[in-house]
Amino acid sequence: MLRSVLRHGLTGVLLTSLIANAQARELDTAFGKVEVPDSPARVVTLYEGALDASVAAGITPIGAVATRGGNEVATYMSEHIDTRQLEMVGVARETNIEAVLRLQPDLILATPQLPEEQYRLLSRIAPTVVPESNGMSRERWKAESRLYGQALGKEAEVDEALESVEQRAAELNQRLSEAQVGGTAYLARWMPAGPMVMSTELFATGVLASTGISVEDERLVKEGSAHSDILSLENLSMIDGDWLFLATLNDEGQQALDAAEQSSAFTRLNVVQQGHVVPVNGQVWSSASGPLAAQAILDDIEKALLP
Repeated sequence: MLRSVLRHGLTGVLLTSLIANAQARELDTAFGKVEVPDSPARVVTLYEGALDASVAAGITPIGAVATRGGNEVATYMSEHIDTRQLEMVGVARETNIEAVLRLQPDLILATPQLPEEQYRLLSRIAPTVVPESNGMSRERWKAESRLYGQALGKEAEVDEALESVEQRAAELNQRLSEAQVGGTAYLARWMPAGPMVMSTELFATGVLASTGISVEDERLVKEGSAHSDILSLENLSMIDGDWLFLATLNDEGQQALDAAEQSSAFTRLNVVQQGHVVPVNGQVWSSASGPLAAQAILDDIEKALLP
């Protein structure tokens, strides 16, 4: 069925691509060199970081995938674009290839984790840009953003957005130091089954560390993993540092957190008694990446630590 749809749909896409690729540039991607049009007009993003970088560069895609735990893109995007313009083409872990085909994109920006089989299908629809997956790293999102910027022909705009993030983080670092605010911090995502400690090598923990906070995971996160196993309430004391950033993805996670906050295991934490628990949006802190998400995280840090 899918191959039949592809066969018929590709005729129209091919005509569009021939026009768009009349002038093309070549990029190095995870699947080799890919020619992209100079001025892509119909962009589909299949990754939160690709959507963020596109919007930061001034390009509103025509299609995107829903954020983890939700049915739409992350809510913070509505501060920058009218998200009702975006056609949903799947979720973070599963792309709806037929939905992508219907949109007839001239450029697809995908996740570094895109399987090769999906890449082969998507690249028949439009040039598909997949960043190299070089393992987990706090800084990886910047290289991804720059590649998406190159694909869009908006290198300068993305560079400017990244420089703005770095400058603001440095300024916030200085202000926190002058206010003698700092210490250790943990980031945990609260799921319906309980909390998971997030790795220190993620986008959000990297942004947090850039402000001078010492981010820890108490070695509860295995190398190469994004988060720990679910912690019991009794083991919450293992992450009782100076600050605890608690992220929830949706109402179910929030309800579980609300219930846990009534437990003695939670209320006797030093970080709770000091009022240093910071509720944050998991759609930004544990799922997103990109210059706009980084600014949203810096907003949260500034508001919580420098009220």
